[in-house]
Amino acid sequence: MKKAMKDGNDKITQYLQTGVADVNGWRLSAFFGDREFFSGDWLKRAAGARAGLFGNDAAEAVYPATKTTAANDPLDGSKHTYTITFAKGELPPVKAFWSLTMYDLETQLLVANPIDRYLINSTMLSQLKKNADGSLTIYVQRDSPGKSRKSNWLPAPDATFGIAMRLYWPRTDPPSILPPGRGTRQPPAIVPAD
Repeated sequence: MKKAMKDGNDKITQYLQTGVADVNGWRLSAFFGDREFFSGDWLKRAAGARAGLFGNDAAEAVYPATKTTAANDPLDGSKHTYTITFAKGELPPVKAFWSLTMYDLETQLLVANPIDRYLINSTMLSQLKKNADGSLTIYVQRDSPGKSRKSNWLPAPDATFGIAMRLYWPRTDPPSILPPGRGTRQPPAIVPAD
């Protein structure tokens, strides 16, 4: 019985590692849905339960997440500064809202920081500064990027970290993140800026 439990657990772990798309360093998956979605695939159902019990299906929300750059280097606020740039007209294609949330990898908690900012989201767009070409750059780093860029700063810890993107009610017509990992719009890479 113990061996069967371990074997089952190993299969779920492997499924979670291989059942995702890696796009620009972001991991995208679709592990949630209704009875028709699972269609008797108990391994997919178990993987969904482990990935996030009661998660929304992809028609309701997609959750790209990363703890690395596109080159698979760990995100580390003690060593680097980073940027995430959305090209002009290429913000996440959603009908509701989107967000980028910072997490400490050791605790899995939000990152304490001097400006009490734990995320940047679509409701903040009027406060964010766009670049001259109309693109939007988010500065992901431990220390302030300076007064002129502070509105676009997502504070990082002095350690490794992860970022979760939440895309609520994603568009189904192009440009779309759907199906996750194969849509016509993908999350932009997190780029080392130093």
